[in-house]
Amino acid sequence: MTNLTVSGQLEAETFALAYKKTYTFGPTFRAENSNTKTHASEFWMIEPEIAFCDLAGNMDIMEEMLKYVVQYVLDNCPKELELCDNFVEKGLITKLTNLVNSQFVRIDHADVIKILQEAPVKWEFMPEVGGDIAKEHEKYITDYFHGPVFIKNWPKDIKAFYMKQNPDGKTVAAVDLEVPGAGELMGGSQREEDYEKLVTRMKELKMKPEDMEWYVNLRRYGGCVHSGFGMGFERLIIYLTGVDNIRDVIPYPRTPGNCEY
Repeated sequence: MTNLTVSGQLEAETFALAYKKTYTFGPTFRAENSNTKTHASEFWMIEPEIAFCDLAGNMDIMEEMLKYVVQYVLDNCPKELELCDNFVEKGLITKLTNLVNSQFVRIDHADVIKILQEAPVKWEFMPEVGGDIAKEHEKYITDYFHGPVFIKNWPKDIKAFYMKQNPDGKTVAAVDLEVPGAGELMGGSQREEDYEKLVTRMKELKMKPEDMEWYVNLRRYGGCVHSGFGMGFERLIIYLTGVDNIRDVIPYPRTPGNCEY
């Protein structure tokens, strides 16, 4: 049996457990029919994977990495940013400077849903307990907190099988980073290191553990707490430049129904 995956994350876990800190950077593929300004059928992803790192440590690294990249661009590309500020997105430099100087908020998914449900807004998609978060919700939350927001501890049923199950049995140690003007920029989780819990979850989802023996064996013979995350490279470019369509920040964009190049 052969399976396709949208990233190299699972394979990166094998290297992280050998070398502590690893990352992959390569093309990523999406099969969904997503016709939005931030989705493409092929894009690039930066995916660090870190051993001996829990969810809190994962968020620390995500925040430090993004701030480092943004500060580097501010320091080394002032003319390019000035051009984008004048002709693409007014206030771009202020937005990026504010991100570097801000303290990212960390809040549970359940608390975000409560804020959204109590908001004086008529939503196109009503926020629901146990449900996903729409673009309009992402914008509201970053406006509400006036800056970047880590949304953590997501409902188990809408997240991947490999994410660390929390003691409540309802949520997993997953996190999405929402940033002003771009929405979700990074996503990650603490990985499930408990062999029995991982296998049980796979069976619940009608997956066959024997088809991924190499992966579950990372737990079978001992492992460690480990975490990782992914950042879409084109979404980062969107955020850094103010260009609002992924088709304009990747050469020869491949989108649903389009394989012209």
